[in-house]
Amino acid sequence: MASADLAPSRSPTDLFGDPIDDSSPLWFKKDLFLSPDFDSESYISDLRTFVPFDTLRSQLHSHLSSLKHELVDLINRDYNDFVNLSTKLVDVDSAVARMRAPLSDLREKISAFRDSVEASLVSLQDGLRQRAEAANAREVLELLLDTFHVVSKVEKLIKELPSVPADWSNGDLDVVEKNHLSNGISLQDTESESNVRETQSMLLERIASEMNRLKFYIAHAKDLPFIQNIEKRFQSASRLLDASLGHCFVDGLEHRDENVIYNCLRAYAAIDSTGNAEEIFRTTIVAPLIQKVIPHGSSGLAGEASGDQLEADFQEIKQCIEKDCTFLLKISSRGMMSYRRPFIGQHILV
Repeated sequence: MASADLAPSRSPTDLFGDPIDDSSPLWFKKDLFLSPDFDSESYISDLRTFVPFDTLRSQLHSHLSSLKHELVDLINRDYNDFVNLSTKLVDVDSAVARMRAPLSDLREKISAFRDSVEASLVSLQDGLRQRAEAANAREVLELLLDTFHVVSKVEKLIKELPSVPADWSNGDLDVVEKNHLSNGISLQDTESESNVRETQSMLLERIASEMNRLKFYIAHAKDLPFIQNIEKRFQSASRLLDASLGHCFVDGLEHRDENVIYNCLRAYAAIDSTGNAEEIFRTTIVAPLIQKVIPHGSSGLAGEASGDQLEADFQEIKQCIEKDCTFLLKISSRGMMSYRRPFIGQHILV
């Protein structure tokens, strides 16, 4: 009787279920099934290298039976609590209703706040867009104002130049030379004439600098109606500047006025018109020198000229270059090194 009392109690599953064998081979690791990165295909592939497939299948079936047994035990152990759960849940709907009301209020507040934030965001984005448009409009307006001021300044500076004949705007430098004596400047007063030339060259350099600014403004706003309306004024000022600058440069070359030539070269560089300066130097200095050494009409005798004559002409040309052309190289080296070689080397020796 005592032995019967000491016998352990056994569950129905132990009596009528499948036999459970807790012993498992060493190669069968149950913990691997609980690993987060468990892969069944890799697991079977690794074991088949040294475990027969039938043995592996039998062991897996045994493990499945063991898991089912544990699941039944867990359900039977807490079955009474599970059955009594429905009796303990009293007035659940009322509790849910009480919780739903504040949650609904919170949801409405969050929705209203979200709508307010979205409206503020849209308003802010619209304000930023308007601000960007206003900034762009301000930049364009400032550009137009600067353009207008520069045009007016250029026209005012051009009016401060000595009397400019109408033919200057057409680039007729011969007429300019003929009218040069009618400017009211006494040819006998050389010092006064030199001062006038230098003042004029400095003024032309200033005008050229302003014209360079004006070209920059026009290039950045050429499609605007305002710029198109002042295009004629710009072209007129440009023609007057070219004619006045050409006359001043010729006058400086003829009088070997270094300051005047230097200022004129800087003005040509400012308006990116060094080609005009090269052409004036060619026609004013180089062409007369070549004509003096090789008079026009003697080309027909070139074939009959002796080697000594050609050598003499060549030496004379070199002397003329040294005497009448090298001075420009020295002047340009004062501040226009970038224009020295193409200006001198390309056209003097042609």
